[in-house]
Amino acid sequence: MPRPRNPDSAGKTAIQVIDRLVSLLDALAEQSDPVSLKDLSVRTGLHPSTAHRILNDLVASRLVDRSEPGSYQLGIRLLELGNLVKSRLNVRDAAQSPMRELHRATGQPVNLSIRQGDEIVYVERAVSERSGMQVVRAVGGRAPLHLTSVGKLFLALDEPKNVRAYAARTGLVGHTKNSITEPARLERELALVRARGYARDNEELELGVRCIAAGVRDDTGRLVAGLSISAPADFLQDDWIDQVCRTAALISSALGYESRDG
Repeated sequence: MPRPRNPDSAGKTAIQVIDRLVSLLDALAEQSDPVSLKDLSVRTGLHPSTAHRILNDLVASRLVDRSEPGSYQLGIRLLELGNLVKSRLNVRDAAQSPMRELHRATGQPVNLSIRQGDEIVYVERAVSERSGMQVVRAVGGRAPLHLTSVGKLFLALDEPKNVRAYAARTGLVGHTKNSITEPARLERELALVRARGYARDNEELELGVRCIAAGVRDDTGRLVAGLSISAPADFLQDDWIDQVCRTAALISSALGYESRDG
């Protein structure tokens, strides 16, 4: 009579196989060239026969390619799966939790915005009644690039000719007495943004409101959004600059961005 199968034992065996599989994938990922079975066995500590058996299964599923007899490299299926994961990474989803944490730390509205043409569009906001600020622009609202801290982040990355074209198209129309309405002044402001790594809005969009913004980048390093904090003009604190920058970096990291400074 056959012995009854122990479910716990089967589970442990499955986990062990997964661990071994992952160790082989990690070993392949560390090398740009095909790796021999012998080398993989040494790197993972697996017996050659065990490594060979798992690699055969990985080759069958296209997670690993056999470039030549006895040599292996990561397979095209991993690229396909990676692209699926990337397509599902949404900057808004990645930002929500860090934004709430920043709002709790500062008590002020926190905004996530993207660029659409000559404007920014607010796509997410963390706000509560205790901030003491009336929210004028709700999610979906728009504002000119040159009047907002996030918009300046995007303009600062544009080539000078594109900034000049933007100024010509929009006329750099102002909303308040503090608005930047002259091309030369805008160029000086954008130079400051590039030097600092963050941007400010000094009551340029709305009187009585100042903002600080830092950029959010995806896995290719492209600026995809801006994170900003808004506060009453006489209450905005420079101590928040580091917090905004760190939060933006955290969101960027969740999108796969690897800072060269890190």
